Amino acid sequence: MTIDEVVQLTRARLQKDLHPVQEIILRQVWEGKTYTSIAYTSNYGEHYLRNIASGLWQSLSGIMQKPISKSNFRSTLESRSLTAEEGALIEEFTRSQCLATVLEYPGSPVPLGSPFYIHHPLIEELAYQEIGKPGSVLRIKAPRKMGKSSLLLRILDRANSLGCRTVSLDFQQAEESVVDNLDKFLRWFCANISRYLQLPPLLDDYWDEDMGSKVSCTIYLQQYVLAEINTPLVLALNEVNRIFEYPKIAREFLPLLRSWHEEAKRIKTLAKLRLVVLHSTEIYIPLKLTESPFNVGLPLELPYFTEEQILALAQRHGLDWTDRPDAERLMAMVGGHPYLVRLAFYHLCQNSLTLDQLLEEAPTIAGIYKDYLRSFWVTLQEYPELAVALKQVVKSEQGVELDPIVASKLVSMGLIYIDNNRCTLSCELYRLYFGSHNFI
Repeated sequence: MTIDEVVQLTRARLQKDLHPVQEIILRQVWEGKTYTSIAYTSNYGEHYLRNIASGLWQSLSGIMQKPISKSNFRSTLESRSLTAEEGALIEEFTRSQCLATVLEYPGSPVPLGSPFYIHHPLIEELAYQEIGKPGSVLRIKAPRKMGKSSLLLRILDRANSLGCRTVSLDFQQAEESVVDNLDKFLRWFCANISRYLQLPPLLDDYWDEDMGSKVSCTIYLQQYVLAEINTPLVLALNEVNRIFEYPKIAREFLPLLRSWHEEAKRIKTLAKLRLVVLHSTEIYIPLKLTESPFNVGLPLELPYFTEEQILALAQRHGLDWTDRPDAERLMAMVGGHPYLVRLAFYHLCQNSLTLDQLLEEAPTIAGIYKDYLRSFWVTLQEYPELAVALKQVVKSEQGVELDPIVASKLVSMGLIYIDNNRCTLSCELYRLYFGSHNFI
């Protein structure tokens, strides 16, 4: 058996999902990790992990009807295959889970505990480890609808389990009049942190016009917010790319984030702050390397789904995709993009169309991706230089070299890949759609 099959069989036998800690133990022990190593990378206490593992080995011994321990776990189970009865049990449990779960329309963050969330164990473990470090900065970059907000939910949930306070600010919620003025923006920033932490917004007590907005903001955060809560604070900044649209604000605010990270090394109070920065685009505001928060901390990029993950997600939707050709055909069209894959499964589960119909209509204005594709169209109309560049890529079969900044913008939109300086489209959907429309 593979470790995925072991996890699935354990769920099916227990008739419930595993706790995230249990799954971490199974997967890490399978890889030969010690409890000390697992504790270090997962930020759980070693004693706690050992207690959980003890019950887990006992449950597995009953399931497999032979003694299972940390020392013989992999050697005992890797050498055997799933029986037909076990395979049927897994399939039935997965189907019952899907029937018991309200089918979620893609587009919003995948809720905690949802069977439709695809885990990225290595990325998640790195993120959990980083937020446990004083004064840390975790940077998550990916094109829109790749799963950044879904991952953030799980990071904040882990932070809460570690005893941290958490705040998530979405910069898209800030009005234009706010983000167009540094003083207003920093007051909005501090007021919203206070609101989420249920602290009185004592801005006027700490704001000093003579010292300036950035110093006032730092003092408010350090001497009031962090001093009041008595625990680490994980502060998530979502859609930071909104700030990139306002160069004057970006040139002041982004170096401020960098300064907090650096000051945390010597100021104990600021060390309680851990930043999680999410953005979908590169920063094009001229900043010195010593000022940018985008070259410190841990950078993470979310990957596209693999074929195996698409098959697993199909199974969780109750689809009988035992044959790989179906997954291969969908992947050939959308390239494993998480949102596009999930949207396809949603419509297939509604029995509103077949896979053949879905793929045939996908690049048209009648297809399920019409709204998603139209949003690109609007952006390309606003930025003709991107449209001209994309048209070159669409027409090229071998890929083309583009201006580095323009290419980076198209990559950040998720439209192209760059390999050895040559730009190619991310998936066939974009080639068919943009190739059949005169968008410039």
